[in-house]
Amino acid sequence: MLEPWRTGVVTKIINETNSTKRFWIQIPEVDSFDFKPGQFVTLDLPIHEKKNKRWRSYSIASSPDGTNVIELVIVLLEGGLGTTYLFNEVSEGSELLLRGPQGVFILPEQLDRDIFFICTGTGVAPFRSMLQHINRYKIPHKNLYLLFGCRLECDWLYGAELKALQSEIENFYYLPTFSREPETNTFVKRGYVHSLYEEILIKEKAPSYFYLCGWKNMVDEAKQRILDLGYDKKDIHLELYG
Repeated sequence: MLEPWRTGVVTKIINETNSTKRFWIQIPEVDSFDFKPGQFVTLDLPIHEKKNKRWRSYSIASSPDGTNVIELVIVLLEGGLGTTYLFNEVSEGSELLLRGPQGVFILPEQLDRDIFFICTGTGVAPFRSMLQHINRYKIPHKNLYLLFGCRLECDWLYGAELKALQSEIENFYYLPTFSREPETNTFVKRGYVHSLYEEILIKEKAPSYFYLCGWKNMVDEAKQRILDLGYDKKDIHLELYG
């Protein structure tokens, strides 16, 4: 059964990068907004007469903490009606109509295999939620790999936080890479996410789950490469952006 539409209040906005904002939204009519890490909410924005052209869905970037506040991280899309409205018209105190939680892009009941979280840009949002959840409740797990890609280091989302999580979560490996960072920057890895998981899997092909989140081209390519490595499609979970 679908959750009802509820009114949320934007309590905080932070400019995370030149093109990305973090929005904290409180849902006053519930004491606790309960969801599973990896799920999303749908916003009904006043940008079109037809309902299905007003709806925009965003993964929840925060983890369930017993409160009625969630965090979304949103990138401004060139020509995007939804993100243009959110960036230009929404401020702290604004009300947003939302429905959720929704989605089945969630962790397995038992983390009994290695898990590869593969993402680009704001596709990191559901994985941040999952990792915070694993850390908060000390959920037993095998190796966890977060492979994050974006163009430039200045677009790095949650970088310091995720690097710090490596010292808090046993067997968690955070591997960011930047496809267009100048070669003069010797402190970061340059390239695409595909080489990262292939390098790990070629060395040791352990039973694994794969979670892919980001732009369609990246997700499609990663899915095919993982299948080519001999994994089954039932072990691959997708969440597309755009």
